[in-house]
Amino acid sequence: MRLALQSLRLAAADYCHERLLSLCAVLTLTAVLTPLLILYGVKFGVVQPLTDRLQHDPRTLEISPVGSGRFTPDYLAQLRQHPSAAFVLPRTRAIAATIDLFARDGTRLTVSLEPSAAGDPLLGRYGAAIPTLMLDSGLHGAAPDTPRRILWSGVVLSASVAEKLGVGVGDELEGRVERRYQGAVQRARLPLRVTAILPLAAEQKNLIFAPLEVAEAAEDFRDGRAVPLFGADRGWTGEPRPDAPREYAGFRLHARSLDDVMILREAFAARGLEVYTQAEAIAQVRQLSASLNLIFSLIGAAAGVGFLTSTASSMLAAVARKERLLGLLRLMGFSTGSLLLFPLAQSLFTAFLGTGLACGLYLLAAQVVNHLFASSLSGLESVCRLLPVHYAATLLIVAGLSLLAALGPALRAGRIEPSEVIREI
Repeated sequence: MRLALQSLRLAAADYCHERLLSLCAVLTLTAVLTPLLILYGVKFGVVQPLTDRLQHDPRTLEISPVGSGRFTPDYLAQLRQHPSAAFVLPRTRAIAATIDLFARDGTRLTVSLEPSAAGDPLLGRYGAAIPTLMLDSGLHGAAPDTPRRILWSGVVLSASVAEKLGVGVGDELEGRVERRYQGAVQRARLPLRVTAILPLAAEQKNLIFAPLEVAEAAEDFRDGRAVPLFGADRGWTGEPRPDAPREYAGFRLHARSLDDVMILREAFAARGLEVYTQAEAIAQVRQLSASLNLIFSLIGAAAGVGFLTSTASSMLAAVARKERLLGLLRLMGFSTGSLLLFPLAQSLFTAFLGTGLACGLYLLAAQVVNHLFASSLSGLESVCRLLPVHYAATLLIVAGLSLLAALGPALRAGRIEPSEVIREI
């Protein structure tokens, strides 16, 4: 251990003594490494945010069937058990999933009804409270067997609906569903309360999110059926609903990840069900990432081969130039292992200094790139960026390549015989 430490001190002293040659080696490494860091920084700064944005955008992960179908509760329950499905909720017929909203000042707006429930990824993404139904707890003075009913329903509004109605969170609205039944136009009412408003980035249509029961009630009412839970005194009258299980025209499905979107799409295609997905946008980002990875790999491989060749040749020349010094160290009792450390340590010195300088130059270049292109690539935090783990990985890779390049010269240094030095003295 003592000889190894002495060998490291001598290697450092010799490295400083030949400062001009050492500086050339550091600058050579810096010249090779800096463009690679900038290239990877641009790749990571552009592609990774796009991938993250797709991954965390519920709209990208949403899957819905094309047209109307007939989906039973059992089928939807099986769909919820699929390992790639994160959220599944039935949808009623689109033609029945509308409701008229009336604000207190009389403003009217017809909007689409979108069912929601606990775990809704879209509402969760924007921190919106899940809309729920408020049931009475038993009307005062009513008979014990009197059925309960809905007092009001919570709803989440899109930004355009809130703007057109001039309402905010906590405001009350009246929802009305209209039908033509038995030759007359009939209307049913439902008190609503705004629990949240989605930003424009989440939804741009005139749409409200409500509990599934509201969408089911609107569909049943338009089919001429009564909805006792919503109150006959509010107009929810009609024929009793059959006892047969309800069939839904569609569903809202959100996949767990971008890969799961493709898995579910293929699963539906195998069953002959055509669905809407963001598969094209996902494929484009994946293709861009794969292309940039290939380009970076080719350039990195070429730079790595050049760095190995340059380092190996310079270290081999350094060992040949210092054979007499290394032979004298052997005469002084230095072991083969301690002599091996001499060129290996100097190669690491170059690796650490060159990587540090390259990272510093990269940071300066990244500031320039981000300043020049940030305005044209809106929405990105930075066009060129690296994480701390990237700097650590760069140092480890460069150090590993440096040791590999110096291994041959180090073995030659360890094989130097003292007798050869004696003959030259």
